[in-house]
Amino acid sequence: MAAPAGFNLPLRLLLLLLLLLGGGAVAEKSGFTLAPELVRQVEEKYGEFAARRLLAWEKLIREDPGGSDRDKLERVNTFFNRIDFVDDIVHWREVDYWATPVEFLATGAGDCEDFAIAKYFTLRALGVAEEKLNITYVKAVRLNQAHMVLTYFTVAGAEPLVLDNLVATIEPATKRPDLLPVYSFNGSGLWLARARGQGQRVDGGQDRMKRWQDLLRRLPAGLN
Repeated sequence: MAAPAGFNLPLRLLLLLLLLLGGGAVAEKSGFTLAPELVRQVEEKYGEFAARRLLAWEKLIREDPGGSDRDKLERVNTFFNRIDFVDDIVHWREVDYWATPVEFLATGAGDCEDFAIAKYFTLRALGVAEEKLNITYVKAVRLNQAHMVLTYFTVAGAEPLVLDNLVATIEPATKRPDLLPVYSFNGSGLWLARARGQGQRVDGGQDRMKRWQDLLRRLPAGLN
């Protein structure tokens, strides 16, 4: 597996080891906690600001003030949209790599998939129901390219809200005619897009999502 600039194999192996040992993060009664060894290794590889990003993420989850789902969407969207966008081929030296939130924050950059995935797992950790969240592939019409966003449904079949790294505000899907949905997925399955809803479920679609399954295996404990 190719490594991005500044992200060498030992840290990748450390992340895997921490995951296998259940020490990447733990979910206790006191809340989500990153393993101190992981934070220390990230600081050694990337410096103080990389460690601060991880600890700020931990604080975002542990010290969640509650409120409505919309409040949580706003906080999480703002937190991650401050991170730099960098294409996978530049950042990871791969055509398409799905980073875990730890990898995304440690390296301080990522592409649209990384933003959507990090927001999804953070909102799940904050208690937002899985059935309300979809990671959605779209076509960005103005850019004429594939793109990924996170969508939130208040109830099944409702018009979703769109969390996008390209746009600071969270808008209803009808306010984003520049995005054409293709398909969406979450931890429960994969659906073909139809209008602005979840669309038709794809039988066995989850099994086809090899990158998603690989991502789940690399997640730190406490997020999956």
